Amino acid sequence: MNNVFLLLGSNLGDRQLLLQTAIAQISERVGAVLQTSALYETQAWGKTGEPDYLNQVVFLKTGLTAINVLNEILAIETGMGRKRYEKWGSRLIDIDILFYNDEIIKQDALEIPHPELQNRRFTLEPLAEIAPGLVHPVLNKTMLELKNQLTDSLVVKKL
Repeated sequence: MNNVFLLLGSNLGDRQLLLQTAIAQISERVGAVLQTSALYETQAWGKTGEPDYLNQVVFLKTGLTAINVLNEILAIETGMGRKRYEKWGSRLIDIDILFYNDEIIKQDALEIPHPELQNRRFTLEPLAEIAPGLVHPVLNKTMLELKNQLTDSLVVKKL
């Protein structure tokens, strides 16, 4: 079984219900969700002026390959009404693969570890909550170390 960390986010509609729905779909289609972080409310990143996000990290085990995990989460997003109009635009649901085991994958459609996770407080706050000792396979630092070194001043509130 493969260990996977996903970041979920929503800034439209009933954000909490959308995250719960996404987790239920992930459990059905991808693998057993073993741990979830608290919910974090976050200012929009990359495109300011958008509604605040709710973010959450989930840890799961799956028998799927990394590309199959990607295909399933994209299908979940689409099935939940996700439309891709603009980069960093508002969205009903967003699901990103942060880690797939300790693998380093660089393909056109998939880059793992997520290339921006070490720069984003909205990712590292929930990730460090559930996996503080997880080591980034490229940066060789724990999630707690990365969180403590952040220069990102975005407001992220644990709910």
